[in-house]
Amino acid sequence: MHPRLASIDTWIFDLDNTLYPARANLFAQIDHRMTDYIARLLDLPWDEARVLQKDYFHRHGTTLTGLMAEHRVDPHAFLAEVHDIEMDVLEADAPLAAAIATLPGRKLVFTNGDKPYALRVLDRLGLGTHFEAIHDIHAMDLVPKPHPTAYANLCARLAIEPTRAVFVEDMARNLAPAKAIGMTTVWIDNGSEQGPDAARDFIDFTVHDLASWLTHIMEAS
Repeated sequence: MHPRLASIDTWIFDLDNTLYPARANLFAQIDHRMTDYIARLLDLPWDEARVLQKDYFHRHGTTLTGLMAEHRVDPHAFLAEVHDIEMDVLEADAPLAAAIATLPGRKLVFTNGDKPYALRVLDRLGLGTHFEAIHDIHAMDLVPKPHPTAYANLCARLAIEPTRAVFVEDMARNLAPAKAIGMTTVWIDNGSEQGPDAARDFIDFTVHDLASWLTHIMEAS
């Protein structure tokens, strides 16, 4: 084990564009469906709906949070619609599955999506049995990353000691609250969409390929 990670007993992973590469473009399908939803809900041209969707995403943390705050959208109906996508772009990732299986301690998923969608993704990747729990948007009481309460909620519900936990995430901004409570932070820098904040001083490790990095740290002495 890498010396900086020797005391870690909990490994927390984001889902989209983290456990599968951004180049798979799976989330682009969801992104498109969210814009479609806004265009229909507010009777807007698609391009205007797109601008509004991104505004909600950057200001509220997720598009859903913005829609709930400003239009009282039902989260269950919204998530069911935008997650109704094909997953044929995903393939089983044997190297990643093997790397995660060797990690000591607990393994968790922390996602702004919902659990049914997360389970479909994990099954497609061959990771369906690798995680103790999926802490989803409903478990967060609909308060998403990067809101600090989402991280406090995660730690309280799953009895996590933050200073003994690693959080792996592709959205850099979502790592700042994790670092603030003592977690070791890993940014998957794979070209996924980022917010306007360019700060990176809260990142402990920057990684381009998750499976390779996990294999490397387990082999390091």
